[in-house]
Amino acid sequence: MIQFSIGQQVVHQRFGYRGLIFDVDEVFSGTEEWYEQMATSRPPKDAPWYRVLVHDADHTTYVAERNLTAYDGEDYIDHPMLPMLFDGFDSGRYRRKGAS
Repeated sequence: MIQFSIGQQVVHQRFGYRGLIFDVDEVFSGTEEWYEQMATSRPPKDAPWYRVLVHDADHTTYVAERNLTAYDGEDYIDHPMLPMLFDGFDSGRYRRKGAS
């Protein structure tokens, strides 16, 4: 079961950055090489993974659900890709472009 949704802000438990979910995979969809190199805590591949815009940065991350917690603030996200993916903001949550 997916815990977070597109447009929701989260905090990475290990690295402490705040971010915005822009895509969800029900299970890990990266390569074995990426997993071996980047997923050093060896999170489960059979659980949800999220693509995240990192606040105050210009990169994205791919994060296992177990490494995230919900951010309950109402702060804005600063990321250059934000206007390409989202067009609304209400109570700390972003609305995906084209969503009603």
